[in-house]
Amino acid sequence: MASPTTRPKRTARPDRDRTARRSTGALHWLLRVLATVAAGFALYAGAPPRELWWLAPLAFAVFAGVVRGRRARAGFGYGLLFGFAFLLPLLGWLQDFLGADFGPWPWVGVAGVEALFLGLAGAGMARVSRLPGGPVWMAAVLVTSEVLRSIVPFGGFPWGRLAFTQDTGLLLPLAALGGSALVSFAVALIGGGLAELVHRRHERRRWVAPLAAVLVPILGGVVMLPFIGTDANAGTARVALIQGNAPNVGLGLLYEDDVLRANHIKGAQQLVADVQAGRVPQPDFVVLPEQVGSWGPSRTDPNLSAIAEQLGVPLVVGGLGTDADGKPRNQIVQWDPATGAGDRYVKQHLVPFAETIPMRSVARLVSPFVDRFPRDMVPGDQPGVLKVGDIKVGVGICYDVAYDDVFTGAAQQGATVLALPTNNAWYGHSEMSYQQLAMARLRAVEHGRAVLVASTSGVSAVVQPDGTVSQQTQQFTAQNLIAEVPLRSTQTAATTLGSAPTWAAVVLAVGSLLFSWWRPRRSAEG
Repeated sequence: MASPTTRPKRTARPDRDRTARRSTGALHWLLRVLATVAAGFALYAGAPPRELWWLAPLAFAVFAGVVRGRRARAGFGYGLLFGFAFLLPLLGWLQDFLGADFGPWPWVGVAGVEALFLGLAGAGMARVSRLPGGPVWMAAVLVTSEVLRSIVPFGGFPWGRLAFTQDTGLLLPLAALGGSALVSFAVALIGGGLAELVHRRHERRRWVAPLAAVLVPILGGVVMLPFIGTDANAGTARVALIQGNAPNVGLGLLYEDDVLRANHIKGAQQLVADVQAGRVPQPDFVVLPEQVGSWGPSRTDPNLSAIAEQLGVPLVVGGLGTDADGKPRNQIVQWDPATGAGDRYVKQHLVPFAETIPMRSVARLVSPFVDRFPRDMVPGDQPGVLKVGDIKVGVGICYDVAYDDVFTGAAQQGATVLALPTNNAWYGHSEMSYQQLAMARLRAVEHGRAVLVASTSGVSAVVQPDGTVSQQTQQFTAQNLIAEVPLRSTQTAATTLGSAPTWAAVVLAVGSLLFSWWRPRRSAEG
């Protein structure tokens, strides 16, 4: 009788291999998560007040390398992590502002909402990374995500755009060519090119395109540098900036309007005394910060009128005003020594949950401004160009500087110098003022104009048309600045083109996303 056939014993090797693959996959996933978080924090570390502009393209390279070739939903998750790691520390001044009364939730909430847009960017970048020329399309998708978060929700929040990390870098001159959109595009393009170079590190024959993505933006910035105009082709102006200081009491500033006003009237009176005593030369005009005055429909102010009359020159002064319709407006007024209040600019981009209150019943839980301002402020819809003596001064107020349209419209309408009255006293000794100054420096190069930053408590500064800061104050000090600045009438390419570079990037992004969706369907049908 034949013996039964002996069956071979089953081996556990397939199970062990499967377990090993899972362990390796989990380890790789964890490394990608850690790299993404580290890249987001590195992007913050390169932001003002630190002059580490080169960290931004390196951080973006890590992010681009993580999402390259992945599914859109994975790209979204990594983008969300990257955005949160970047924006949470960047917006730490929100915690300084609101934390004592409202805890960390407003800060975490704003950072989380804004991080969603970088999540969308990650999803889009993952899809278009598979296309030929991936770094170009990835950069366009990133710029488009910045456009989206500058619009929604509630008017958007552009803080933390890649361009705003480049106020001291080799890429800053590109702002004169294509504005903030081109600078953000350049940072992302370099990052995407570096990521592609790493991916192709063993394929030297295919290095040309990604190497060009890295080098072209840098060379473009270097080539543009000699074309950054600083000459006073429309004359010069001697200007005075008044920083009267404010109490460092955070939200308590809501109830210190009289102190804020008195400090700046005192600072302006000190300027009068210095001019009359010959200690400083007479300025051509004086800039006072945001929220110095408070006016009704008649816009009368004996103190400001007296100061303007004694100096014999006009003032540019910020204040809250109520028109005949009973609605409040945040405005900048040209105060003439002979006729008093004249032309004004009304702030176009109002701060949500502060100057305008969406969902008031809910907002009361996270904003003290609900009770302070029972009615929403009314935004302006016209560029700010004030005739100050014989000089056309383009103005924006505080938060306006983060948006592209305010100073673009002013420069297009003939402003030869730009002024930014602001009130940063809410945010203590945080980085917020320096982040805002970086935006002013980019706007100076973008439009080839000197920018005069007048802050209640610092940092006030005189920014030259090439983005250099010739004078600045310390935070929470009372100090007046006197400076001679160039007036310029020539328009940069960025001023002339306006929003065209931004929308060109959006078209590239949308087109590449549609093609990335259409190509695999076409291949499947073929």
